[in-house]
Amino acid sequence: MYSEVDLNSAVEAGAISPEAAAAFRDHIASMRAAPIADEEHFRLLTGFNDIFVAIAAALMLVAVGKIGAEIKPWLGGIAVAALAWGLAEYFTRVRRMALPSILLLLAFVGGIAATLVGVVADNVMLLERYVGNDETLSRQVGSAIAATVGLATATAAWLHWRRFMVPITVAAGAVAVIGVLIALIMLALPAAQDWAMPIVLTGGVLMFLFAMRWDMSDRERKTRRADVAFWLHLAAAPMIAHPIFQMLGVFDGAVQPGIAAIVLLLYIGFAIVALAVDRRALLVSSLAYVLYAMYALLQTAGAVELGAALTALVIGSALLTLSAFWQPMRRLVVGPLGGLGHRLPPVAAREAAYA
Repeated sequence: MYSEVDLNSAVEAGAISPEAAAAFRDHIASMRAAPIADEEHFRLLTGFNDIFVAIAAALMLVAVGKIGAEIKPWLGGIAVAALAWGLAEYFTRVRRMALPSILLLLAFVGGIAATLVGVVADNVMLLERYVGNDETLSRQVGSAIAATVGLATATAAWLHWRRFMVPITVAAGAVAVIGVLIALIMLALPAAQDWAMPIVLTGGVLMFLFAMRWDMSDRERKTRRADVAFWLHLAAAPMIAHPIFQMLGVFDGAVQPGIAAIVLLLYIGFAIVALAVDRRALLVSSLAYVLYAMYALLQTAGAVELGAALTALVIGSALLTLSAFWQPMRRLVVGPLGGLGHRLPPVAAREAAYA
């Protein structure tokens, strides 16, 4: 129920001593047979009231957005952003409620983006007259609009972070910045349209490196920086996994055995990276692809009727085994990394230490 940030706040306020906090962490680690850093803590709920407030806030946001949009397309976005900021002043800044804070952040940056999209929609006829039938100019205008929306969204996320410091905000801003860079590339190089997937993959790798910067600044994962890194990894993972498997053509038709084998090998590679950095986002983001590839392999082997069940059994067993033996496997992966391993989250010295 309480995060590391809450625990550190209690220490700073003098509610508990640093020694008591350290003893509490050691006790939890011994109960779970894994160091605290391995748990990938992030706070989503502080209580059922989070769900109650989130539902109420969502109803209000949808309502003001709908009412505003009926007057002008851009007015709904402004109304949502303004209401989200106002609600955050209480539920985020004062009450520090986790789920409502995430919802209000997304509503705020989404409202800013929707405002600009609404302005474009309000002037669509003017744009059509300007663009005419020129397809190249149409793409350039679209890229310029996307870059403007992304820049405004990134600025909104930065302002929200400065005021409320909700961990997911950095990820939202980083995604917007990547979007701006992609749009600018498309604007400067129209031929880059054919390289959309590699460009997105590059953006995902940059996002992953940014996440690692936050992660390595808090190896023990005891501060808000670890929460920020969690959301950055969660944003980076689909930007890495999706382009790779799309370029392999996994969902384009029947998967050939060779492609399926490559997918499985890539998933093993993702598992090694996940173990090294002690983050599971890559494994989750690429799960659909590996399930589909395994299913295709089993069907090729003749297991037509039980293909789906066997796929779920094999992959589910593998993931549970990986979770159960996460620390021993991490030692095998991190050990050979030498000095780099000392910049990654700590690995349990031996399993017995947490038994």
